[in-house]
Amino acid sequence: MKGYRDLIAWQKAMVLVTEIYRMTKEFPKQEVYGLTNQLRRASVSIPSNLAEGHGRNSRKEFHHSTGQARGSLLEVETQVQIAANLGYLRAREATSLLDNTAEPGKILNGLLDWSASAGS
Repeated sequence: MKGYRDLIAWQKAMVLVTEIYRMTKEFPKQEVYGLTNQLRRASVSIPSNLAEGHGRNSRKEFHHSTGQARGSLLEVETQVQIAANLGYLRAREATSLLDNTAEPGKILNGLLDWSASAGS
């Protein structure tokens, strides 16, 4: 790996963050400090943790940060479902966001397997 920007998971997570920000602009104003904030923070955490873990130059640290990114991705999935249930997202918007979490999720799982295999 060259840099964190070369990680496909980071690139896909950046697309997801952008979509989350675009879609949450339309959420009700009373959600600014609630679901809007939570979704944005969780989505930003995904590529941020990947960048941080990569920058630590340790497979163990990368594994830890990748696990945190995976947890944040699952938070986003949950919060998208909540937003859809509350009617803040149309079905196709929620589906699009969830589709944008699927591939990074698979890639993160692969990265976790790779970084865990270092000790084997």
